[in-house]
Amino acid sequence: MKLLQRYILGELVRVFLLLVIVLTLMLVFVGVFREATERGLGPVQILQILPYVVPSMLPFTVPATLLLSVCVVYGRISGDLEVIAAKSAGISALQLLIPAFLLGLVLAGGSFGLINYAIPWGVSNIDRIVTQAMEEIFFDVLRTQHYISYPKGGYTITVRDVKNRTLLDPTIRYRKNHQQYTLRAEAAQLRFDMENKEIIVHLKNVSGGGAQSDFSGEMKYVTHRFPLEVDLRTAVSRNLTMDTLKKGIEQAEIDQERLVAEKNIEATMLMFTGEFQQLGSDELSTLDRATAMARKDELRYRAEIHNRFSMSASCWFFAFLGGPFAMLQARRQFITSFILCFLPILVMYYPVMFLMINLCKTGTLEPWWAMWVPNLVIGGIGLLVLRKVVQH
Repeated sequence: MKLLQRYILGELVRVFLLLVIVLTLMLVFVGVFREATERGLGPVQILQILPYVVPSMLPFTVPATLLLSVCVVYGRISGDLEVIAAKSAGISALQLLIPAFLLGLVLAGGSFGLINYAIPWGVSNIDRIVTQAMEEIFFDVLRTQHYISYPKGGYTITVRDVKNRTLLDPTIRYRKNHQQYTLRAEAAQLRFDMENKEIIVHLKNVSGGGAQSDFSGEMKYVTHRFPLEVDLRTAVSRNLTMDTLKKGIEQAEIDQERLVAEKNIEATMLMFTGEFQQLGSDELSTLDRATAMARKDELRYRAEIHNRFSMSASCWFFAFLGGPFAMLQARRQFITSFILCFLPILVMYYPVMFLMINLCKTGTLEPWWAMWVPNLVIGGIGLLVLRKVVQH
């Protein structure tokens, strides 16, 4: 019995590794092309981000690849009447399916590790490469043209030269409160703050002139912040680690309590002073919006945590359905079995999963059970198919 199960497990692993490599490479090239198009990366940056795109693709390719591998192996052994031979020898079909269930369990744990650790690691490294690329482009323009302009940000920078990433004799013109200002300095250094989407400029020996500057006279050091025009990707919950999500939930709860307390204090003060018309003021409305935003973040983080467990466990549920279904079909044409099995999953599983995510993010459903609904549906169907396989 152990020899037969090792044989099936070996076939599953061999087919799975081959398929996951091929499918992941295809999706990696798609992902790299999308990143390069959205962020305007060059060939060097594309090669640099290539290793970091793979982890973000694997959690999506592993469940479908496992299902295809199960359909290939069990469809072949069933089509070759090996299942009938095993059952005639008194071996239950359930015993033959144990390797698929075991592989699904291992891949579920691996998929959770990829989602929780590999994806945030890959995304952070991609952002780091993009940041370096943007900085290099920025300095190259100033080094060659001695001038750069960002009309949307409302500022221009003119320099005499750039030496070791330091701007020499920079002149910065920018708009503030619908007025034009000018800053001149002996030297300046730039830093890109991707989190806040800003360029931080540290100027040395700054001089300005009256109405043309928002300060008078000379100053030793001045720091200015200018907005970045590039549409950088904001940190989404899928790219955060589990610890970060938990800390985000705690912070959102604290913010909600604080904002509610501030609103109550403000409303009480207005009623004590008899300023009832101010109860509908913009300040109270701002507190309400901030509270709603903190509540939205809390729900989003909670939904993401449970979605990670559910999405990782889908590997096992896919194997639980695919193995018995391939045995029941008893066809060597594994593509037919895979399509017949995967189409209902594609039509039912993923739409229901996205629906549950949206309902959990709005607070309509509790994520601890709602995120498991798609897997339970797959498990219920797999149980019915397994019963037929074991009985007949």
